[in-house]
Amino acid sequence: MLRDKPFVNGETYHLFNRGAHKQAIFKSEKDYRRFLVLLYFSNTMERVQLGNLLQNQGRSLIDLLEEYVDQSLVDIFAYTLMPNHFHLVLRQKADNGISTFMKKLATAYSMYFNIKYKHSGVLFQGRFKSRHVGDEAYFRYIFAYVHLNPAELVVPEWKERTPSYLERGKIKAYLSKYAYSSHFDYAIGDRAERKILAFNEAPEFLKTCDDVEILLQSFNEGPSLIDMGDKKSW
Repeated sequence: MLRDKPFVNGETYHLFNRGAHKQAIFKSEKDYRRFLVLLYFSNTMERVQLGNLLQNQGRSLIDLLEEYVDQSLVDIFAYTLMPNHFHLVLRQKADNGISTFMKKLATAYSMYFNIKYKHSGVLFQGRFKSRHVGDEAYFRYIFAYVHLNPAELVVPEWKERTPSYLERGKIKAYLSKYAYSSHFDYAIGDRAERKILAFNEAPEFLKTCDDVEILLQSFNEGPSLIDMGDKKSW
């Protein structure tokens, strides 16, 4: 995964990718949960055989989050999984940490998906894409964008216009129950999946700005010129 600009330790990045030809990469609840646990177990220098853990211990994927993993590669601040794509907000901790983490994550999930669905060929649309999160204003915008992403499943046009009062209520209700996003861990309450996050290392403003109304405000007040086209539907 060679890049024009290397990732820098201590810096934060928004990473994203989708299925090749926009195909679904999550087809069932088990697929989402497998990816979530891989987020946790890929975040180490050590090689982890998730299949062996499941087989030998007979434990569910979420139960495996009770296992201790030294998160030595990256700090995970936010994530959202959608049917055909995903978003991550990471801070690199170790040299080549992001590239190593993403390679482990993509390889492990692709193997799982290809075996389960007898899929051949590439699963993801090339290598992941990334944008540097260089200041607090952009961080707030990306944090809002990532956590609001599932809103398109109930209000498809939310990025192009200001949702109405009733639509905002609909979005808030949907996000409060959406299990495949770290929005729940910031805005709703504690759960096993919070172990995926470097929650205690997250900037303090992230822990106080995840109300849906504040997220929508942060998104709308975000940079007017985004070179990655954030406000376009992924």
